[in-house]
Amino acid sequence: MKKQLFMLMLLVLVCTTASAQRKLAGYAVGFYNLENLFDYTHDEGKNDYEFLPDGSYHWNEMKYTHKLHNMSRVLAEMGTDKIPDGCAFIGVSEVENDHVLTDLVAQPSLAARNFKFCHIEGPDRRGIDCALLYNPKYYKVNNVKLVPYVPELAKDSTFKTRGFLTVSGELAGEHVDVIVCHWPSRFSGSFYRETAGREVRAVKDSLLKDDPNVKVFIMGDMNDDPTNKSMYDCLGAKEDIDKVKADEMYNPWYNTLVKGHTGTLKYQGNWNLFDQIVMTPNLLNQNGKKDFSTLKFISHQIFRRDYLFQETGKYKGNTKRTTAGGVWLDGYSDHLPTVVYLAKEI
Repeated sequence: MKKQLFMLMLLVLVCTTASAQRKLAGYAVGFYNLENLFDYTHDEGKNDYEFLPDGSYHWNEMKYTHKLHNMSRVLAEMGTDKIPDGCAFIGVSEVENDHVLTDLVAQPSLAARNFKFCHIEGPDRRGIDCALLYNPKYYKVNNVKLVPYVPELAKDSTFKTRGFLTVSGELAGEHVDVIVCHWPSRFSGSFYRETAGREVRAVKDSLLKDDPNVKVFIMGDMNDDPTNKSMYDCLGAKEDIDKVKADEMYNPWYNTLVKGHTGTLKYQGNWNLFDQIVMTPNLLNQNGKKDFSTLKFISHQIFRRDYLFQETGKYKGNTKRTTAGGVWLDGYSDHLPTVVYLAKEI
């Protein structure tokens, strides 16, 4: 019923103007941590030995093929609760290389929509990167760069982690950029994610300096919740849509966690919400406005399907991972995907 009501709003809703009535076109954008999308051969210089046939995961062609199938199933279904053609673009993390991305977009469910990808090899010692998958029917890519994570302290000069994949393009005829992130893990102190927040904010500010009208999404596995300093203060991602300032961003996931008491991954029985998509305020209708003459935010969603969860056993109710406790589960990821919905007059 909710899907029907949303589609009715997008396809039938009219905005009365002085001279005409206009319909709304809907769009979806998403993020998903693919949890260790590795092939089963060694890449020189990478610590990928766990994902070789003789490694701890006993990774092989069969497991890799299943992983590709499972990931493509989720990616193809993301956004389809409200937009039949799915997401215009999806940021992903924990992908090993161009090879796995080529194999991923060749899966039938993604190939049917002609999905492409943007990826630049990064310095992460384990060899995991971020990438952007996109449907060229909806999103046109104009430029791609990888902005490096730069340690703030001299003692950390050898610290290597994922950079910030920054893609410039066009969605719905507008300049829309996206920064895809995977911030330092919680094995590192919070300071390192706070550094990431400050640096990504600077990247966003530079994009706005180049074009004050650009609409920017920052998405990724932040390894922090919306309430943590790295997101709230350093990045400046705030929860009240009507109070977001021009130099801040809107974070719809704050209240999903704080008021909705749910998230995208579970740890010791409690939800965290690390997988976030935040946006510049030019994507918002603030203070009750309903101006869709340009692309605007409508709603957000943690993408859930029964098959993404453990149905029995000790970890019932947790996300169904590819491997857990040394056992191959033929699952998906330890994270759930997130989706943001947008609309514009046509």
